[in-house]
Amino acid sequence: MKSFKFTPILFLSFFAFSQTVTNIEGSNYKFTKIYHLDATPVQSQGKTGTCWSFSGLSFFESELIRKGNKNPDPLSEMFVVRKSYENKADKFIRMDGKINFSEGGAFHDIPWVIKHYGIVPYDVYNGLNGTESYDHAEFFGVLNGSVQGLLTYMASSSNGISGNWKPAISGILDAYLGKDIREFEWKGKKYTPLSYASSIGLNMDEYVSLTSFTNHELYSKCQLAIQDNYNWGDSYNVGLEDLMTTVENALSLGYTIAWGADVSEKGFSFKNGIALVPEDPSTISISGKDNRNYNDAGADRSSNAFFNPTKEISVTSELRQKGYDNKTTTDDHGMHIVGLYKDQNGAKYLLVKNSWGTGNYPKGYLYVSEQYFRLKTINIYLHKGGINVDLKKKINLN
Repeated sequence: MKSFKFTPILFLSFFAFSQTVTNIEGSNYKFTKIYHLDATPVQSQGKTGTCWSFSGLSFFESELIRKGNKNPDPLSEMFVVRKSYENKADKFIRMDGKINFSEGGAFHDIPWVIKHYGIVPYDVYNGLNGTESYDHAEFFGVLNGSVQGLLTYMASSSNGISGNWKPAISGILDAYLGKDIREFEWKGKKYTPLSYASSIGLNMDEYVSLTSFTNHELYSKCQLAIQDNYNWGDSYNVGLEDLMTTVENALSLGYTIAWGADVSEKGFSFKNGIALVPEDPSTISISGKDNRNYNDAGADRSSNAFFNPTKEISVTSELRQKGYDNKTTTDDHGMHIVGLYKDQNGAKYLLVKNSWGTGNYPKGYLYVSEQYFRLKTINIYLHKGGINVDLKKKINLN
């Protein structure tokens, strides 16, 4: 919910007046800045599974800042969610229910929406529709029930289906998110969602996804075999070293990165503002359960490793692939990488903006160790200008 936002000035001041920062009060970690890029304020996705829209639009808002708009309009996550549901429902029915229909999505869904339907500011379409915060439990139950019911009807009907089901889906979206936006007035000008998208100056063809798994051919395009890739978007499959190198290169050039990752691991502790993979995972105790949609801080995790620098495993491509193959590495959550720091021992940590509100010590951010990133990344999404020339040549990216 947007009212949970804090001002960027406060966050930047927190870093500006400290030579070192830490992950949580009382921690002995001392992080020193290498790169730290601008981002719009942290917000909360509430009780929804729409992290991909929140983190993806946070990434695109940082892109607007990079391109010179120092105070970009917050963009509407729920406009993107609405149009994605329309697309998901269409594909689900065309595929006779043989693809995923869920709250989840992928970063490339946002360019798909912007290209086909445009985008609007948050204040034009907040998707709350009279509620105080986002809670899509009932909404998705009704929506899913509708497409599943249509699927059941299709199985028993010999006459096909009518064209009425799409307006019916639209009616559900209207009821829970608000009426669709066809045109609107903003800052004294009239727009359609497509004309507004054109006015903000982002080219959706300039953004690419990178991943690194050995079950796909290296340095070629692949489609990640994850449930939320219902739109069948491509990723470039690169070497494990290329992923971290690309993140560092991009940040050094002023590009932030959208990050898809597994957050169900013992060492991912949003409440403690840190994610790592200790050599001895038994040092971490867990109480409770993670939320099914990974839309809050989840189970309580406690460990001395969250307060004191600890030795981590050294992640290889073989170890990374093993997790992906045996399903201990899963596609859970989308976040936004905005910085790179190092601790007092020289270990690198990514500064990651989350969409679970500002309740933890770094005010909605956390520090993710290089080893955690190497082990648990599903993919990264960024402007192709952040990729070095040699890697571009390898993957044949212009």
